Amino acid sequence: MDACIFCKILKKEIPNYTVYEDEHVLAFLDIFPMTKGHTVVIPKVHGETICDLEDHVLEKLMVGVKNTTKKIQDALNPDGFNIGWNHHEVAGQSVPHVHVHIIPRFNGDGGKGLHGIIKKDSDTPVEELAKKFI
Repeated sequence: MDACIFCKILKKEIPNYTVYEDEHVLAFLDIFPMTKGHTVVIPKVHGETICDLEDHVLEKLMVGVKNTTKKIQDALNPDGFNIGWNHHEVAGQSVPHVHVHIIPRFNGDGGKGLHGIIKKDSDTPVEELAKKFI
């Protein structure tokens, strides 16, 4: 089976525009950016979702996200950020390798926050839903 595109980037088979790199993560500019500076941070260990990665890998990934965000802040001085990931195809995950999007936000850019992704009331009352987690 062929390696995923992000694994190929990690192996330097495909070039990228690196924003940040350390021994655990690689952060690079998204080639289909939603805004100026849209960056993707990937762990150097393959896993399709966060549930497929060991906790220590996720810890390093989040530190990489923080360090990358600081670099973007220093370089572009955006007014804010949306930071997150898509988990499975139904949620918009297009590459089966965990990746965190850092999307710089600028006043007046017309974008929305996380509450703008989807708005469909649950068929289950919150009180009843909470019982599923007990």
